[in-house]
Amino acid sequence: MKSLARELFLKEKIKTTETKAKELLPYIEKKITRAKIGDLSSRRILGREFSPEVVKKLINEITPRYKERKGGYARIIKLGPRKSDGAKMAIIELVK
Repeated sequence: MKSLARELFLKEKIKTTETKAKELLPYIEKKITRAKIGDLSSRRILGREFSPEVVKKLINEITPRYKERKGGYARIIKLGPRKSDGAKMAIIELVK
């Protein structure tokens, strides 16, 4: 989950399987809510899981967009099955 969340926070849009996207959604919602607080304690908690680069982008760039929003920071867009193994694919992206 951490590596998927890291990529999502850095790129703001990733393509993965539908199952992983559904598992990732509540995880990133909690991390964005924590980052919205923005105090030292929140930075340290986020710093345990993510690199300083990710924490900085999350607090300085991503969370100001969601100042008035109480949830629903990301969306899942379902795609067709993957050709190689038929796994259901999806795009998960941060809402602008």
